Amino acid sequence: MTAAENVCYTLINVPMDSEPPSEISLKNDLEKGDVKLKTEALKKVIIMILNGEKLPGLLMTIIRFVLPLQDHTIKKLLLVFWEIVPKTTPDGRLLQEMILVCDAYRKDLQHPNEFIRGSTLRFLCKLKEAELLEPLMPAIRACLEHRHSYVRRNAVLAIYTIYRNFEHLIPDAPELIHDFLVNEKDASCKRNAFMMLIHADQDRALDYLSTCIDQVQTFGDILQLVIVELIYKVCHANPSERARFIRCIYNLLQSSSPAVKYEAAGTLVTLSSAPTAIKAAAQCYIDLIIKESDNNVKLIVLDRLIELKEHPSHERVLQDLVMDILRVLSTPDLEVRKKTLQLALDLVSSRNVEELVIVLKKEVIKTNNVTEHEDTDKYRQLLVRTLHSCSVRFPDMAANVIPVLMEFLSDNNEAAAADVLEFVREAIQRFDNLRPLIVEKMLEVFHAIKSVKIYRGALWILGEYCSTKEDIQSVMTEVRRSLGEIPIVESEIKKEAGELKPEEEVSVGPAQKLVTEMGTYATQSALSSSRPAKKEEDRPPLRGFLLDGDFFVAASLATTLTKIALRYVSLVQEKKKQNSFIAEAMLLMATILHLGKSSLPKKPITDDDVDRISLCLKVLSECSPLMNDIFNKECRQSLSHMLSAKLEEEKLSQKKESEKRNVTVQPDDPISFMQLTAKNEMSSKEDQFQLSLLAAMGNTQRKEAADPLASKLNKVTQLTGFSDPVYAEAYVHVNQYDIVLDVLVVNQTSDTLQNCTLELATLGDLKLVEKPSPLTLAPHDFANIKANVKVASTENGIIFGNIVYDVSGAASDRNCVVLSDIHIDIMDYIQPASCTDAEFRQMWAEFEWENKVTVNTNIIDLNEYLQHILKSTNMKCLTPEKALSGYCGFMAANLYARSIFGEDALANVSIEKPIHLGPEAPVTGHIRIRAKSQGMALSLGDKINLSQKKTTL
Repeated sequence: MTAAENVCYTLINVPMDSEPPSEISLKNDLEKGDVKLKTEALKKVIIMILNGEKLPGLLMTIIRFVLPLQDHTIKKLLLVFWEIVPKTTPDGRLLQEMILVCDAYRKDLQHPNEFIRGSTLRFLCKLKEAELLEPLMPAIRACLEHRHSYVRRNAVLAIYTIYRNFEHLIPDAPELIHDFLVNEKDASCKRNAFMMLIHADQDRALDYLSTCIDQVQTFGDILQLVIVELIYKVCHANPSERARFIRCIYNLLQSSSPAVKYEAAGTLVTLSSAPTAIKAAAQCYIDLIIKESDNNVKLIVLDRLIELKEHPSHERVLQDLVMDILRVLSTPDLEVRKKTLQLALDLVSSRNVEELVIVLKKEVIKTNNVTEHEDTDKYRQLLVRTLHSCSVRFPDMAANVIPVLMEFLSDNNEAAAADVLEFVREAIQRFDNLRPLIVEKMLEVFHAIKSVKIYRGALWILGEYCSTKEDIQSVMTEVRRSLGEIPIVESEIKKEAGELKPEEEVSVGPAQKLVTEMGTYATQSALSSSRPAKKEEDRPPLRGFLLDGDFFVAASLATTLTKIALRYVSLVQEKKKQNSFIAEAMLLMATILHLGKSSLPKKPITDDDVDRISLCLKVLSECSPLMNDIFNKECRQSLSHMLSAKLEEEKLSQKKESEKRNVTVQPDDPISFMQLTAKNEMSSKEDQFQLSLLAAMGNTQRKEAADPLASKLNKVTQLTGFSDPVYAEAYVHVNQYDIVLDVLVVNQTSDTLQNCTLELATLGDLKLVEKPSPLTLAPHDFANIKANVKVASTENGIIFGNIVYDVSGAASDRNCVVLSDIHIDIMDYIQPASCTDAEFRQMWAEFEWENKVTVNTNIIDLNEYLQHILKSTNMKCLTPEKALSGYCGFMAANLYARSIFGEDALANVSIEKPIHLGPEAPVTGHIRIRAKSQGMALSLGDKINLSQKKTTL
């Protein structure tokens, strides 16, 4: 083990530019200096030894002049010094001077001060020399009976470490610690002692647990956690013990500590798949989510609940707990609410859908009363979508949901209203029995709609589904009410001209008319300036949209009027009424055309809208059966096709999901019987505690791909040449938010290289966590240096640097070997994700960074090129397979991915096959990438550019 890899327990900062002190000056300070000077000198000695200096002459000086001092800082530094100083001669025998040190520590173990005793015991855990420990054993045993828990706690740790490393020094350690545990009262001491028994003598640990299994709830949480771990390990290794300890785990679910409850629930699920056990664990998880204030904890525990749901037999148990899960919605965090709603939606069944809908309706109404919070609108959208999904899956619920949701069509937030409209459109098409209810409700809220986009959608629905004479007349009444007085142009000009009279009256009128709504007095000029604002308020909604220059809604209105007029003609036989209705519809269209051509609107009408309105006028004037069919039947069929395609797609994705979850067993797969499994085979099963520990340390073992090229060797980067004096290569291990560089450094010279330092710098959003410490390399020796780099965002990063070193005995300056750059691949952070078309369009409009990549490839098939891009960028294709199937000369697809930092990446692939260049011509076109950050857009573009061409092996 090199000095750099030794674990360092005390960090001492040292300015690198200072001159290293000489051995003589250090000796002088250690002999004659005061306590402060000796402390400084001792720190310098420690740093020099860590840097590879030997300093054998100072050993006796420190024993004579520093060891006898009683100062606590010096004693602490001496512990570090004795840990790192070489204690043996070159032939491996213990140095004579260490006998004196050993005696000093025997005295410290009997010191009246508990801090000195405790810290000395901690130090003994790190000693690897049995000859030094042997004389200290009686003193260590005596410390188990010390009055202070700090000493007893560390004495247990020392005994455990010595027993593990040198069992012959204390063969009766398990028995000693078991007796200590029985009589001990302090929680931390009991925890350490129990921990030792688990690892040293599991049977004794179980004997102790059996004696006090009924008092487990009264123990401290640190001891309870260790008990959970023991039960997990025992039952994992020996399933027949489950019945003995499962009651204890049930009891620990009631613990006051959230950590114990969480671990106990996780253990219970692995030990038993009985419905009662699953229910108890799930209930415990739900309580934790509700009671814990930290959102990260809530999300982690929610993930555990979602994992439980993935198991088919557990799903039914969780379905009974849907109402409890919905209690989590009281959390204000949007991410937690999103996951909770998704989980509830996955668990909904015909048994609990009614209760679920009632709760969601209450939540929707609550969002209406809440003072506007930035996430309220998004939460309302989530609720609307959840209710939408429930109604589609359980049509009986739609009648309860629709009246509540339609109130939100008049909402200021367009996104939530658009979701409601989409839901209403699907419901009115699917559920014939609900049409009268929806039309009635739509007519009620129609005049209150504030958004032009929602207004257009509402007009379309009314035009498409009003089938009775009364409804058609109601729609016409609402449209007239929304347009105001017609002809629009003349009434507006009159209004402008007539504004002056009331204004003059106000200015000469009585004083109270000059008081504004807020109760303040206003002058005549202030009144005249506020007049246009009042006019805006009084203006009906549709008239307002048209005067703002939004004539697309006029084209939509023209289509609606044409549909209802044609339908009215078929319903009413009286010619006079028919002509009257058609004439009214034509008048409305003509007045809108007139307005569009006038100078009153802020923007004039577009040619497209003029064409549309003119076409509708022509259709109404002719009333041909063909047009009647197109307007009243074909439109609805288009919607029907779209909805059925969407439903099919959803079913397909659900089927894929369920196939993933259902574990298929092949006919010739071996069956493993728990009772017949050998113990060593049992231990090969994954240990959850070990896995979570590895995950926390960032050492998670990813399953390597079957492809040999995808193995670890593929991640090794050569940093220097084979002829350089120092050869270096690095293995780049990417672990979510940090990168570990494991650099192998080989001294290829016949000289000893001192202060060999790996100096690194980063480019991009990377940050070096700590500077690797210098080390000394013997001739032809090698060492591993680890460096941690933190990653803050998704963009291509570069790590560059050099290795500097001194040649021992040479008078020249420091030598330097420049390393080649290490490029960090963006693909380690990008994961495929999905979003709705509306979200995609919204993000596409919002993201300001765009990178346009020209297609330059040797692939000749459009679909093959798209698959190649998806594979090399980790993105997901949002365009349904149905839309991409078949063959034509071009293809357009939307791709989406999200980074582990929550950044979104969008891409639009527009490619074509140049037929005029022959069948072997490669694909041409563009890929447009959009992202919130510049780094993401550029990095993704670079990745596509690098991997566009297909490599032929």
